[in-house]
Amino acid sequence: MLASIIQIKCVTAYTLSEENKQIPIYDKALTGIITGIEVNKKVETSFGETEKTDLHILADKPYVVRSGSDSYFSKSLLLSLDNLSSEELQHPLTIAVEPGDKKVVFCKVYNPATYKSIGVSWDGYKEINWQALGQNIGRKINQKTQYVTELTTAELRESLIAQSDNYLKGLNWTTEQGREYLQQAYHKRSRQQLSNAELLDFVEYLKLQPQRL
Repeated sequence: MLASIIQIKCVTAYTLSEENKQIPIYDKALTGIITGIEVNKKVETSFGETEKTDLHILADKPYVVRSGSDSYFSKSLLLSLDNLSSEELQHPLTIAVEPGDKKVVFCKVYNPATYKSIGVSWDGYKEINWQALGQNIGRKINQKTQYVTELTTAELRESLIAQSDNYLKGLNWTTEQGREYLQQAYHKRSRQQLSNAELLDFVEYLKLQPQRL
């Protein structure tokens, strides 16, 4: 499956229980694989029927990143993903919320290794057929679906281990220093023993530390 290993920076996020109660997600980010996208999906809410854009993510369990189809977040997400080729969608991406004016928020998609964001153009966006755009993105995501089960855990962990290797080199940490931190923070002695969520938290911690020249 041509699906991206992604990190989603969580601002206000929650899952729904069977009783449709909101359960907060306290993780700094979700890391997983894009498995599909739905545009203009009709959803019944307490305010009546409305249309949503759903980005499906497979992490420790299935998640849906949902936003109003008419929102700038949804539109900037679609414009960004549409600018990526099927090959580019195989590489790691980070999806984050970017504040705009007043109550407007945009979606920012960027390469976590280079921090270079995906450029989008808003020229003529009012005339865009968002449904067709979403279908085109879905086709790129859904190519070679027979590989989906092979892509999940192994490639996800491989990407996080590689990122932590780079940060550890920049910090000049010894193996013993790394083990001491893992023991103190997670009560484990190696990165291989960490869960995906713990491994991501470790990478985020290393990223914030001042790198040595």
